[in-house]
Amino acid sequence: MANPALNEKRFEQAREEWQPGWAAPEVAGQSAGAPVRRRTDAMTANGTFARTFFLFVIVLIGGAIGWSQVDTAPAGQIDVPGWTWVCLIGAFALAMACVFVPKASPFVGPLYAVLEGVFLGVISKVFEVQWDGIVFQAVLATVGVFFATLALYVFGVVKVTRKFQMVVIGATCGIFLLYVFGALMSLFGVDVVFWNEPSALGIGISVVIASVAALNLFLNYEFIRQASIQGSPKYMEWYGAFGIMVTLVWLYIEMLRLLSLLRQ
Repeated sequence: MANPALNEKRFEQAREEWQPGWAAPEVAGQSAGAPVRRRTDAMTANGTFARTFFLFVIVLIGGAIGWSQVDTAPAGQIDVPGWTWVCLIGAFALAMACVFVPKASPFVGPLYAVLEGVFLGVISKVFEVQWDGIVFQAVLATVGVFFATLALYVFGVVKVTRKFQMVVIGATCGIFLLYVFGALMSLFGVDVVFWNEPSALGIGISVVIASVAALNLFLNYEFIRQASIQGSPKYMEWYGAFGIMVTLVWLYIEMLRLLSLLRQ
């Protein structure tokens, strides 16, 4: 689904709550020629990516916990713990809380990473049991896409224009509606999730979805750059890191699904 965290509305809310700008307000009696003091409580891009790495480590730790809780029988049967979906629902609830209350991101972000990591660990083990080595390939692909897109953005190869944003947002919303439609139809016993079939069409759609997820990373980088330039509050570093993790989780799941279709 689309990343609801890093959007212009949240950025505007942060600016309204905290006056942007790198320079601290002048103090009475300070001479005009004195050096301008700089804020130390403002968001920076480096700080955001440092926190992204921290959340990534937490996801890995949670993933190791979830992975260890999945039992497999000699016949290949997989015993998925019943609390797996509790972790998923809890992660979703925390994500929504972070989206609507960005100030809570320094506390909510790590908790989200733990629960999401546990859930990813469980489903990763399920995929690994069926297709040996698929998890390593999916992790490698996800990390590779992250650094590749970051390099393309930093060196100016990809420009995030208004038109680019609208195209990516439109494609992401279309994918989200596709997910919702498939889920609703499944409630009535109708299987229309043709994009999960190991066919040329299913693989093609999976490639498109994974590509759109990767393109969302460019929107994340642009949000972080703009917020940093405007001197957003320090907690926005955690909020930006949380937004990137939401996109990376989506990208990783799509990589798992795409690789499983190719294996079939």
